[in-house]
Amino acid sequence: MPTAARLVAALCLALVALAVSLEVIPRMPESTNFGYFVPVNIGLGLVCGWIVMGRHTRLGIVGALNNGIASVAVLVFWGLLVQGAYEMFRLAMSHRYHGPVEAVYGIFELSVDYAQVLLAPEIIATLLLGGVLSGISTEFAGRLWR
Repeated sequence: MPTAARLVAALCLALVALAVSLEVIPRMPESTNFGYFVPVNIGLGLVCGWIVMGRHTRLGIVGALNNGIASVAVLVFWGLLVQGAYEMFRLAMSHRYHGPVEAVYGIFELSVDYAQVLLAPEIIATLLLGGVLSGISTEFAGRLWR
């Protein structure tokens, strides 16, 4: 059911996804074609905020902090998986993989490579701060607008 807390959570995580996406772009090789990288991540932020973070409200401040950080972790997981799968399909069209098992393995291999980019201190700080602020904002929205 649509609630104000779900809307606030979706918008907050979309903003976190936008901020992190814009921080990741300069850290990738210049030849990288980003295409729909930012819009896909914003969409994932909207979905994760609505589904994951938005339904856990009125848990108190500690619960809000946990909710925010856990939701950002879910966002990072799905972001890495979706971007890894997209890159795998792009490489599969170039006949880089010899079979479907190797291609599925390639998704996880590419996701791990992308995860290494996220280990920069600035990106980790953005994720943590964004998660904390998103969790608190969602908690207050859940309390204010029932």
